[in-house]
Amino acid sequence: MVREDGKRNFALRDSDGSESSVFSGSTPRQAALKAARRIDDVGESEAAATRYEIQLREKGTDKLHIYEAWAWQSDSPDDKPDWMPGEITEANVAKQGIEHLDEP
Repeated sequence: MVREDGKRNFALRDSDGSESSVFSGSTPRQAALKAARRIDDVGESEAAATRYEIQLREKGTDKLHIYEAWAWQSDSPDDKPDWMPGEITEANVAKQGIEHLDEP
């Protein structure tokens, strides 16, 4: 379902089917990137990062968006604001497909 501001809500599904968090975004990829930045096991570089499968159920629909996600630590940019820490978590995702669930 699309909100008034054009964003949609996506629930992060665990392997047992429970939903632990909700991420919003204009596209499923935007929500998946937000979810990927919260991966606990981040790598030292993008190449060394462990890949994980994440599943996002689009609220109000039967669509389950499946992504391969990975995250890594990197140094903050030189022109960073004062509040930003010295290291930041970056992430990337690759869409694996869409499944349709029996229950929305």
